[in-house]
Amino acid sequence: MSLSKYNQKRDFKQTQEPKGKMGKSENELIFVVQKHAASHLHYDFRLEMDGVLKSWAVPKGPSMDPELKRLAMMVEDHPYSYKDFEGTIPTGNYGAGNVIVWDNGTYTSDEPTENPEKKLLDDLKKGHLSFILKGDKLKGEFSLVKLKGKQENAWLLIKKKDQDATETDILGQNKSVLSRRTLEELEEKSKKVIPNETTKPAIKRNAKTSPASASFIKPMLADTKADSFDDSDWVFENKYDGYRAIAVINPDDVALFSRNKISFNVPFKPIADELQKIDHAAVLDGEIVVEDENGKASF
Repeated sequence: MSLSKYNQKRDFKQTQEPKGKMGKSENELIFVVQKHAASHLHYDFRLEMDGVLKSWAVPKGPSMDPELKRLAMMVEDHPYSYKDFEGTIPTGNYGAGNVIVWDNGTYTSDEPTENPEKKLLDDLKKGHLSFILKGDKLKGEFSLVKLKGKQENAWLLIKKKDQDATETDILGQNKSVLSRRTLEELEEKSKKVIPNETTKPAIKRNAKTSPASASFIKPMLADTKADSFDDSDWVFENKYDGYRAIAVINPDDVALFSRNKISFNVPFKPIADELQKIDHAAVLDGEIVVEDENGKASF
C-alpha cells in the first residue's frame, strides 16, 4: 500500500489531517495508537516502517492479556507525520469523527539484529512479525499474525506472555498521551466549533421520503424442517453461504452489523462505503458472499 491511496481518500482543504509525505525517525522506530470515533469506535494501531506508518484498525482495541487475541484489519499506509494528529475530521469526509493519540512510544524487533527495520519489513511480508513496544500504556512483546484463508487484510494483534502481561483492561486508561483529554472531551469541544464555510456539506437526503432515522432490526432466522414443501404463498431462494448482514442507513451515518449486532464496518468497509450512496434512511437485510467462477458462494 502506498501514500497515494491515503491522499486519494482525503480532501485536505477540508480536513486538518497531514498530507501524505514520507518521513523517518532519527533514532528508534516509533509506534502510535489513535483512538478514533468514526461511524464506530476503534483503535488505529500504527508502526513506523519504510518511511510510513503501517496501519491496522483494531475494533476492540489492543489488550495486555495474552488470552485475548484482537482482530486487526490492515488499512492504507499513513504518513509519518500522522503520529501527532489529534482532532476532528469533518462530517462528509473519509473517517469523519474525533481522534486522540491514545498511546505512543518506540518499538523494535523482538530479536537482536543489525537492521531491525529490515527484519520487520521482511516479517511483515511473511505475515508474522513480533516486536517489543515501549509505550506509555502498551509495553512488552506483541505479535501481528496474518490470518490465512480469511479476508486479505485480516490479522490478529496478540500480547505475548511476559512481565508486562496483565488481565487488567488497559482501555480503561482513556486519556490522550499528548493532550491528556478524553475522546468525549474532544467531542464536546468539537460541537462548539462553528463549521468553516468551505466545509463539504453532508449528502442531502430526500426529506419527503426518508423517515427521521433508522435503527437496527434483529433479523428473522430460518427454521429447519424434516420435509420440503410447495406453497404459492411462499417465495423460495438459494441459501447463500456467507455472512448475514444488516445495514442501518441514516443521513449522516451508515452502520453495518452482523445478525447479533456486531459491527461489520471495519471488516467489510468497502460495502459500508458503497451504502453511503443510498439517498434514503433505510434498513437493509442481506448476505455478504464471495462467489466462485460458477456463481457458487463459499464461506
